[in-house]
Amino acid sequence: MNRDAARECPPGRTRSAWAFALGAGLALAFAGFVALGVWQLQRMAWKQALIARVDARVAAAPVAPPARDAWPTVGEASHGYLRVRLDGEFLPLPETRTQAVTALGGGAWLLAPLRTADGDIVLVNRGFVPSGERAAPSPAGAVSVVGLLRTSEPGGGFLRDNAPAGRRWYSRDVAAIARTQGLPGGEVAPFFVDAFAVTGPGVVADAAWPRAGMTAIRFRDPHLTYALTWFGMALLTAFAASRLVVSGRRLRQDRACRGGLSHAGAIPHR
Repeated sequence: MNRDAARECPPGRTRSAWAFALGAGLALAFAGFVALGVWQLQRMAWKQALIARVDARVAAAPVAPPARDAWPTVGEASHGYLRVRLDGEFLPLPETRTQAVTALGGGAWLLAPLRTADGDIVLVNRGFVPSGERAAPSPAGAVSVVGLLRTSEPGGGFLRDNAPAGRRWYSRDVAAIARTQGLPGGEVAPFFVDAFAVTGPGVVADAAWPRAGMTAIRFRDPHLTYALTWFGMALLTAFAASRLVVSGRRLRQDRACRGGLSHAGAIPHR
């Protein structure tokens, strides 16, 4: 074969190595996309179970909050969004505002410590207050609170840490708020309650703020869309791999054909 033919037909070993590397990369990509799709299906099952659990708890009749000896077992899965009823009195302490964004815009949640009839202290989220608005003070005397049990939110918000010394709160961190208010740690529940309603003789019925009952209980469930996207990427990867196989087969056939023609046109030595 002459030099021009050699340029047209590079060594088979180089092309084989290139094809193997590309095929291996496509195989890894296919496996990765399938794994991500399966993971999203698992996330979808988890999210649907969460939605069903929360819906059932929100619609149930209110129950007593966990007793003090059960506090170590309180968690999101076991107690999150449980509908509870508290009977007691708000403590005469400054309320804590934590940053919030709701359907009514930006503002703060208003948290106040309540001592129950059992002697426990529970932080109650009395509701939402828009930025710049004044809120009615915590009612004096005996009150009843019906709301949803929520687990503590330690640390802070997205990219913003709580600053207790400056009274800047970006999450409802029960332990940190209790320390800042000087509450006895052993008596403070490790959860707070988002109030639906606060009733009692000292409640100002016509107060505009705080606005209770604004707990977000709708959860996005886009996982099926994500799963279909990843499985679609896997199919595209499989299609690319099949085209690679077909192209390699055609290349070998062309190479064999050119090789046959070259040998057929050679002039034998005399």
